[in-house]
Amino acid sequence: MPSSVDIVPVAIIGGGPVGIGLAIDLGLRGINCIVVERYNEPQPIPKGQNLTQRTLEHFHFWGAEKELRAARTIPKDYGIGGMTSYGSLLSGYRYDWLQRELVRPFYFCDNERLPQYATEAVLRRRAAQIPAIDSLYGWTCERIHPDEDGVNIEIANRDGIRRSLRADYVVGCDGNRSLVRDQAGIRQTASDHDRMMVLLVFRSSGLHRLLERYPGKSFYNVLHAELDGYWKFFGRVDLGTTWFFHAPVPGDTTRDNFDFRRLLHEAAGAEFDIEFDHIGFWDLRFALADSYRAGRVFVAGDAAHSHPPYGGYGINSGLEDAINLSWKLAATLQGWGGSGLLDSYDAERRPVFASTARDFIEKAIFDDRDFLRRHNPSVDRADFEAAWQARQSGARAEVNAFEPNYEGSPIVFGPPGTVSSAIGSHSYAARAGHHLSPQPLSSRKNIYEELGSGFTLLDLGSPNGVAQEFQRAADRLRLPLKVIQDSRADGRERYDASLVLVRPDQFVAWASNQAIGDPADILRRGVGGDP
Repeated sequence: MPSSVDIVPVAIIGGGPVGIGLAIDLGLRGINCIVVERYNEPQPIPKGQNLTQRTLEHFHFWGAEKELRAARTIPKDYGIGGMTSYGSLLSGYRYDWLQRELVRPFYFCDNERLPQYATEAVLRRRAAQIPAIDSLYGWTCERIHPDEDGVNIEIANRDGIRRSLRADYVVGCDGNRSLVRDQAGIRQTASDHDRMMVLLVFRSSGLHRLLERYPGKSFYNVLHAELDGYWKFFGRVDLGTTWFFHAPVPGDTTRDNFDFRRLLHEAAGAEFDIEFDHIGFWDLRFALADSYRAGRVFVAGDAAHSHPPYGGYGINSGLEDAINLSWKLAATLQGWGGSGLLDSYDAERRPVFASTARDFIEKAIFDDRDFLRRHNPSVDRADFEAAWQARQSGARAEVNAFEPNYEGSPIVFGPPGTVSSAIGSHSYAARAGHHLSPQPLSSRKNIYEELGSGFTLLDLGSPNGVAQEFQRAADRLRLPLKVIQDSRADGRERYDASLVLVRPDQFVAWASNQAIGDPADILRRGVGGDP
């Protein structure tokens, strides 16, 4: 290795939304990091469009929410809802789908929709404002070599210039073909559905006019008996002109041997003007890293897990990886994280994605397959229409059931025998391992405007002296703790607890209606320390 080596606490390989989001969160926590990203500019492929309310909470804390909303490509007053239809978009059988607004009261921010490249541009601009971040665009990682004390990294740009880096930790955010994952020796378990999918990006004002009958909709899912549970999927990139489309196609399909116009017209149920901007293909498969950590190397986002773009789970899951890992790396580097803290990243995030893939994305494919095989309007219209109406009710229930939680984590005080999962239920109650719901404080600010960047203890009328005991224990452990004291009224009684310990990622570590045990033991467990 050359004598001149750039040394940094954290090197992030891959500067898409997950990598840059991780860098921003680390940088705001005072951790210097380098981002290595091969593309000089975000790539103009409209993927990763749906950003959940939870993801917008990250942008709030990063100081980038306002700019993200300003970058929206669909007017705010139009709406960003979805629709599922049968046969074609114009068949008459339809219902609202992925109604994330139903769970809005449990989050501090509204959700958002914009192309991933627009999100990336906002994140790049925010990262450029943070002195702790060194962004190397146009550079590619060629090799990593971990050892006991850190990781050596070799990078090169397109002019053949090479540099060497040395980091305490490396995080691979470099996509589903991750070099970091492979060179760290982390294997994947894959589930192949043996389907080749086409991605079409096209322009059409005629399709917009056809779909004006469904105002406020930005994405459209088409079920068809011949697809056997797989989808034809339209999405707006902007309002009126640009679209993307996914659908299964025969395995030997190329750009030149298939009638993509006919495919689009059949899915819509009418003809319209089409001007193609992009035709690409991808294989429908699920993949999950067997571990998210190998020593000083971590993986996040698509490098850790990948799945078909059904339901808008991908970018949101990746950004949640970044938030989960960031505070744990910062705590370790700053000396207040315990010996088990970094291992909890895998223990929390990997089972949540496994559940997301199995219990939501893959389950949707199998449920659609079963529905299409059982019900056919041309055979028994009354039976089909009754079953179709029942599916509409089920679509509402699914939104509430998707509630990623860490109940089984070793660093939270969850119920005995529970597991971390994407299956849950939204609740105002402060539950260990679950996301904290927002509530107003007596000051008229929301709790989300007052949470500390470290741990926060919310004291809503605990016995005298308990909050002070927690503060003294935190000081001894050198653990950043902010105490917020308020009454148990005006909505705060919904937490169903007088003491709530909130982690830096806004998940509840511990909650109680009375002081139980030693505050130092509670805090120590919350940061992965020895009992």
